[in-house]
Amino acid sequence: MKNYLIAFFTFFLIVSFKSMAQQPRAQIDPKATEVWEPVVSKVDPGKDIYSPPSDAIILFDGKDMSEWEIGDHTKWIVKDGFVTIQESEKHRKEPTSIATKKAFGDMQLHLEWRSPAEVKGGGQRRGNSGIMLQGKYEVQVLDSYDNRTYSNGQAASVYKQYYPLVNACRKPGEWQVYDIVFTAPKFEENGDLRFPARVTLIHNGVLVQNNVEIQGRVAFIGPAKYTAHDLKQPLHLQDHGDAVSYRNIWVREL
Repeated sequence: MKNYLIAFFTFFLIVSFKSMAQQPRAQIDPKATEVWEPVVSKVDPGKDIYSPPSDAIILFDGKDMSEWEIGDHTKWIVKDGFVTIQESEKHRKEPTSIATKKAFGDMQLHLEWRSPAEVKGGGQRRGNSGIMLQGKYEVQVLDSYDNRTYSNGQAASVYKQYYPLVNACRKPGEWQVYDIVFTAPKFEENGDLRFPARVTLIHNGVLVQNNVEIQGRVAFIGPAKYTAHDLKQPLHLQDHGDAVSYRNIWVREL
């Protein structure tokens, strides 16, 4: 009886599969899933991976700092195609920053930075600067090559919030590349947070922040918090008293 049941079910499965195979396939027009409009706009990507694309807003081209608001409180020196922060013991204790004249919301940001070749100090006192997205959300700039500090304060960290997935730092004095995709936070009319900011960061070609959710405005002490602000805000670069250099800074608005 047992063998009979096994043979019956085997025969049933064979007949069922053969019947399914002989069924005509549903006729679906492939054009039903084709999208022709809108036509995707063309952008010239530039001659190499470091060149700005044709739709980029150039914030520093190696010649001058005309796209930035720089007060008397800080000095940025343009020379040989890059700009360098003047060393200052005062600004090591009381960091300040410069801001773009234009304001930005969602954006793709490219910049290249370099810590001093001559190593001075350690930890947070070694090639310290920062990229303040919308002047409020900091991506750390620091010489983190053989330089131990707290992980969520090293280079490519979202300062005091997320440490990088890996340490991709080059040696002091070598140029580093940051490519950042930033989604600005959105607020309700009453000031409540609707959507938090997000950031993705590629450091020297290596993914180190993967669409992380920013917890709020950067805070040196205590937890980060959001305060409502306009959708578009200026980009800031931090003067932390160390002679950090920048070049090739551009933004694409998203």
